[in-house]
Amino acid sequence: MKKIHIIGLLLIAVSIGYFIINLSEEASEYANFTTAIENPEQQYHVVGMLSKSKTQYYDPIKNPNYFEFYMTDDKGIESKVVYKGAKPEGFDQTEKIVVAGNFEKNQFLASQILMKCPSKYVDEKTEI
Repeated sequence: MKKIHIIGLLLIAVSIGYFIINLSEEASEYANFTTAIENPEQQYHVVGMLSKSKTQYYDPIKNPNYFEFYMTDDKGIESKVVYKGAKPEGFDQTEKIVVAGNFEKNQFLASQILMKCPSKYVDEKTEI
């Protein structure tokens, strides 16, 4: 084998190893707030509902990249969620929310917010 082929194969092997390591570090699992509190260094996806009785904070004039709200997970545990980004459009109409992130200083720091589409997209039955 020529030296160029060996160098090429080594570069490909290093690249594959780099991508595998990065993908495993970014992977997170689904959990509830209790598990996320117990393991603050771990990234989790938490599924829940918006706590509509609590106020949300979003002031795009002061800071368009700060959004704070309260969410209740599937076990009934409520927590404050802070997202360093703009409030997603249609957030108040969503049925379920998935936040990805970790716990820090008694609040869940979300790096991503995923929303389930509201039921207005489901065909409604009408009576005649």
